[in-house]
Amino acid sequence: MIEISMSAATTTIVVSGDLDLSERTQFPEITARVTGLRRQLLVIDMCGVTFMDSTGAAFLISLADAGRKRGGATVLRGCDDRDLFVLEVCGALDLFRIDDEHVCPPETVVAST
Repeated sequence: MIEISMSAATTTIVVSGDLDLSERTQFPEITARVTGLRRQLLVIDMCGVTFMDSTGAAFLISLADAGRKRGGATVLRGCDDRDLFVLEVCGALDLFRIDDEHVCPPETVVAST
C-alpha cells in the first residue's frame, strides 16, 4: 500500500508491504500525482516495506529523478540494508538523501528474513 500526504513544502509517501512487480500498475498514477504536486521535498517512508525488487527501485528512482529535474530533493527514511543495496546495484543511491537518524515506530518495523 502507498499513501501520500503533503504539507506546504513537502510530499510524504508511506510505503507498506511489497514494493515490487506485483504493485507496478499503481506506479504511473502515483508518480503523476506526486509530480503534479510540485513540492520541493519528497520524503519516502520505507519503514513498512517487506520486500523491494528492481521494479520497486525503478519506481523510487523515477520519483527522485522527477524531483531532481525540478530542483527538489528526495529523502529515504526507514530503509533497511537490503533496500539500500538494491538501489546501489541500480546505480541510483546518489539520487537520494538517506535519513539514517529516523527511527521507525515499533509497529511498522518489518523483520528481515
